[in-house]
Amino acid sequence: MSDSRALELNNLLKGSEETLKLKIKTLYSIIEHCYDGICITDGNGNVLFLNSSYERITDVKRSEVVGENMACIEKNKATSRSNVFLALKDRRTVTIQKKTKMGREVLISSSPIFDKNMNIILVVTTVRDITKLLEMKDEVGVKDSRINGESNIYLQNIKEDFLKQHGIIVQDERMLDVLKVVIKVSKVDTTVLLLGETGVGKGKIARYIHDNSTRSDKKFVKIDCASIPPNLIESELFGYEGGAFTSANKNGKIGSFQLADGGTVFLDEIGELPLNMQVKLLRVLQEKEIKKVGGYKNIKVDVRIIAATNRNLKDMVNKKLFRSDLYYRLNVVPITILPLRYRKGDIEPLVNYFLNSFNNKYGFNKTISCDAMEFLKNYKWPGNIRELKNIIERSMIISNDNKILTKDIHIEGIFDDFNNRKEIVNGNDNFTLRNAVVDLEEALIEKAFKKYGNVRSAACELGISAATLVRKRKRYMKTKV
Repeated sequence: MSDSRALELNNLLKGSEETLKLKIKTLYSIIEHCYDGICITDGNGNVLFLNSSYERITDVKRSEVVGENMACIEKNKATSRSNVFLALKDRRTVTIQKKTKMGREVLISSSPIFDKNMNIILVVTTVRDITKLLEMKDEVGVKDSRINGESNIYLQNIKEDFLKQHGIIVQDERMLDVLKVVIKVSKVDTTVLLLGETGVGKGKIARYIHDNSTRSDKKFVKIDCASIPPNLIESELFGYEGGAFTSANKNGKIGSFQLADGGTVFLDEIGELPLNMQVKLLRVLQEKEIKKVGGYKNIKVDVRIIAATNRNLKDMVNKKLFRSDLYYRLNVVPITILPLRYRKGDIEPLVNYFLNSFNNKYGFNKTISCDAMEFLKNYKWPGNIRELKNIIERSMIISNDNKILTKDIHIEGIFDDFNNRKEIVNGNDNFTLRNAVVDLEEALIEKAFKKYGNVRSAACELGISAATLVRKRKRYMKTKV
């Protein structure tokens, strides 16, 4: 017994005989009113005491068992008999789960108590009715199953909704998480900044947001900031008065912002907007009014702004290429559209969607081989969905059979070097496998380095570390000297 427990026991035993009787009576009352069943036996398994909760849970009457040995008690009633003797035999606490004759699920724990000579003098057994707990667990399981079912239906509705409205194919879980945010944002009239590489579908997402917003019955006006010449962009955005410049229409022109009044303006490639125009766009966002080129009158406009870019605007701000105040005005709700290489779960459904689309368009009945599908899944897709769509169309047109094979998939730079090397192999009887691997690796490294002009990007394209690329490139350069 530890010192602290001995001290507690000494404190408990202090006082007169009357005081001790009162303490024992109080202790008995505590045990008697314990919610869990308690049964105490001696070191031989003879029942010394059990409380009313034990009677309730096990349907054992104390009058029938107190003074009896656990081995002699009727088997059907003694739910803890085996537990007591296991504790005596193993000299340790034993816990089991059992079903009583009355159908209750109970948890039984029997703990031996030792004297100073390590002889077992008592075994304290507790019995806890866990029937309701297990029922609650089952109920929670049913609810979880129902919730999961409802969640799956919700996700399926999301997929069907995006496909039906705008041909957006989504199966990948990470992209589904993005679309959940898109759905929430579409219902709130706030500025949205779509971030992502070229070809990931930022334009389709912008259109979805508009079509599911409170402005869906108004115009959606797209402005490609990268395609408009710098000297014309102000007049395109805000319009101009008649005679404002040499080639101006005498009646003037309404700009995109005024045209979209009440609706949505989609500023695609916002990172390409000249600095002088960024100031004027900021004013429109702040004041909600425009001024035509050559005009003096301020015109109120009510538009929602959705901007998109494939550039790192934060980095451009640091380099003084993009205004920080405009950046923070646009960056209210940023949404990053994942590149295709990070959502590989979407590649196969996208391929099948494009196959079906082009089969209908060209009157084909073409499918794709498993090897070709695996090749497409493992490609990095720098051009994302747009590149995948173009490659599927090209492969369907040039393939000779109704099944597209890997050899039918022509991706610029991927098979060109391989075919050149194959010609070298065919014309050289002494060309070993090791030489072929080295030759192809060297060609791929040089091609990647020429494409990107820096080690980090080239290494990323090749799927190796920058240090490995540098080491291999140096080795190949030495062999040429």
